[in-house]
Amino acid sequence: MDKSADNKYHVLAVDDNLIDRTLIERLLKTSSYHGNYISQDVDINLVITDYSMPGMTGHDLLKRIKESTSLKDIPVVIMSSENIPAIIDKCLKDGAEGFFLKPVQQSDVNKLRPHKARRTSAEQHTHT
Repeated sequence: MDKSADNKYHVLAVDDNLIDRTLIERLLKTSSYHGNYISQDVDINLVITDYSMPGMTGHDLLKRIKESTSLKDIPVVIMSSENIPAIIDKCLKDGAEGFFLKPVQQSDVNKLRPHKARRTSAEQHTHT
């Protein structure tokens, strides 16, 4: 297995809008997150998802992740262009680590750093 892939922090961005996905990818790269195409062999460390998508909302995705025994520990951040307190509260109550309003800003992405630091710290304790 490629050890360099193990050391990368993999963020899965879920959004039906290509422009928004591209923006998130650029913001993540600016914040030293490494992006690449996800394969089945890659562990996802964080999911950032749009709330309003056809077929499945970001809240639906959050619930599926949190109900899964193998995925429930992956932090999920939801983003939306609509500032509706009831939706934000529901997502946070149901396990979202954060809720960002679109357009997502660099300062929002910088809030993800504690998740990355937690993973790095946990890995150091595991390997020592």
